Amino acid sequence: MDATPAKEENPVWAETQEALLSLGYRANQLTSIKKELEPQTELTVQQMIPTSPFVCWQNRRKEGNGLEERTLDANVQDADSFESTLRPASLDAYIGQNELKENLRVFIHAAKARSEALDHVLLYGPPGLGKTTLAYILANEMNGNLKTASGPSIEKSGDLAAILSTLEAGDVLFIDEIHRLPKQVEEVLYPAMEDYCLDIVVGKDSATTHSIRLDLPPFTLVGATTRAGDLSAPLRDRFGIVSQLEYYGLEDLEKIVARTGRVMQTEIEEDAVREVALRSRGTPRIANRLFRRVRDFAQVYNEGVISLDVAKDALDRLKVDELGLDSVDHKYLKGIIERFKGGPVGLEALASSIGEEASTIEDVYEPYLLQIGFINRTPRGRLATAKAYEHLHIAYQQDLFE
Repeated sequence: MDATPAKEENPVWAETQEALLSLGYRANQLTSIKKELEPQTELTVQQMIPTSPFVCWQNRRKEGNGLEERTLDANVQDADSFESTLRPASLDAYIGQNELKENLRVFIHAAKARSEALDHVLLYGPPGLGKTTLAYILANEMNGNLKTASGPSIEKSGDLAAILSTLEAGDVLFIDEIHRLPKQVEEVLYPAMEDYCLDIVVGKDSATTHSIRLDLPPFTLVGATTRAGDLSAPLRDRFGIVSQLEYYGLEDLEKIVARTGRVMQTEIEEDAVREVALRSRGTPRIANRLFRRVRDFAQVYNEGVISLDVAKDALDRLKVDELGLDSVDHKYLKGIIERFKGGPVGLEALASSIGEEASTIEDVYEPYLLQIGFINRTPRGRLATAKAYEHLHIAYQQDLFE
């Protein structure tokens, strides 16, 4: 009896498979989509490649930041999903960051007048200051769609290809924590940013090696990072617009708290607005989070009205002091003062002594303490300042080396 002839492999799928392997996928990851795509002989390689990695990537869960949640942590937490209902949709409605806002207004107007995509934008600064909100606003102002991703979730070049393949002309791609992109993914991003294309090298040897170019529509990449210094120079230099977000002043925070009250249909007295703003560490995300907690107390104890007395009582019970410091900040400062006589102390030694990760100290605790002048970073280590001693009601002894 004659043997059944082997089914001939679709050559387009074969080349697509080579391209996906070069993008960092493993052969066993491609079996889930082979049955779907291989029979589609009418597709070209350029059509099949974008579809394939998207199927692989879209079901992957975004990696968390690994930090324990605390009320005054400015990083995004699960409970912050309400933020999307508070986000302004235009630059006119965006509060604060006035210099940056006016510059962006000019760049947007010029790009629209030339019928071009806005230059790629890099936003850096501490967490919670509005980088994601600005990305939404840029997409809205440019009349495009917003696609979002985070640096840790893009593990291989194919993940990036999956995202880029879904973009349409004028869209905005927002990558949070862009400093955590792997090096091989960065290199794929360079031609996408400069020439709106993806170059994929396929082939097993020098005789068969060739490049497949996938054209991309003009788009705007908005990168956000809390660590601009960790970005490689080639990536940083490809952003046409680089802007830093600063901590908010009290007046702007008061406007944000008052606006949140209106959006959430909660009555809040003017003195209470100021009290919440004072304890928000110059950070809108924390202001909105504290507002929600204070609103809970007002609902239980004052028929839903946030008065100054209710606000103070709620914030004191949450252990948030008048400068916005909580028990974690106090532990950090007392670690320097009581265990290391005010410093200087190295980061690793301090982290071990208070049971925290060094990266958590640098990214979460220290930025605000530096901003309000409670600590100094010196070549010899961290020093607590006289202001920190005074705030904690500890007698200050002048360091001999200061």
